[in-house]
Amino acid sequence: MTRYVALLGSINVGGNRLTMADLRWAFEREGLEGLETVVASGNLLFDYDERPLEGLEDLFAHVLRDRFDIDTFAAVRDRAAVAEAIEGNPFTGIGADNLVHTLFLEREPDPAAFAKLAADHATRGPEKLAIGPRSLYIDFVEGVAGSKLSSAFIERRLGCRGTARNVRSIARILAKMS
Repeated sequence: MTRYVALLGSINVGGNRLTMADLRWAFEREGLEGLETVVASGNLLFDYDERPLEGLEDLFAHVLRDRFDIDTFAAVRDRAAVAEAIEGNPFTGIGADNLVHTLFLEREPDPAAFAKLAADHATRGPEKLAIGPRSLYIDFVEGVAGSKLSSAFIERRLGCRGTARNVRSIARILAKMS
């Protein structure tokens, strides 16, 4: 069995309220084992036979839509990918842990789309951006709340959805995966 985390997008924000107990219950019914939530924002640890991540991501999206009427996606990652989200993030250790994020993407970002995102954002704010494996690294420098670098802005330019976690949250997830 491999330990994974499903990072669910849009859970407990924007009206998509869901208790972590209900979330665990739904995925126990799907045969996932070792279910554990980390922080009440859609981080679900689980054990499962090793298989392609896309199949697991599809399973999460289907169950969330079918059982809870929530149209979202899940970024499923193994322990190595979660560690990479901290170690590979060039802003880790430079910016504040609550302001440095990894946006976990549903697929590998196209370098040309990333270049467009960076160019379009260059005059909008102080945020720093870097591309990673199936991810975007962001240092929000002055805070997330007032940033013009919104999920919608990013998703339109990259052509894919993402769900962000800050370094502090990722470290908590990683510790629980060990």
